[in-house]
Amino acid sequence: MEKLLTCEQVAERYNVKNITVREWIKSKKLSAIKVAGSTYRIRAEDLIAFEKQYETKGGGVIHAENN
Repeated sequence: MEKLLTCEQVAERYNVKNITVREWIKSKKLSAIKVAGSTYRIRAEDLIAFEKQYETKGGGVIHAENN
């Protein structure tokens, strides 16, 4: 079974607020699966793709809202 992360887990990983992760999803910067109502899950492979798209030369991830 594939690993699915919550918006809260992704927010913790990047030290951002939950609303920021939801904005990334809404703006299609981060792919997610809608599971119920306004609840989303993010696949590990989608998170890796997001990191590759927004990584910095130093290996960190820039905040997607700045792009």
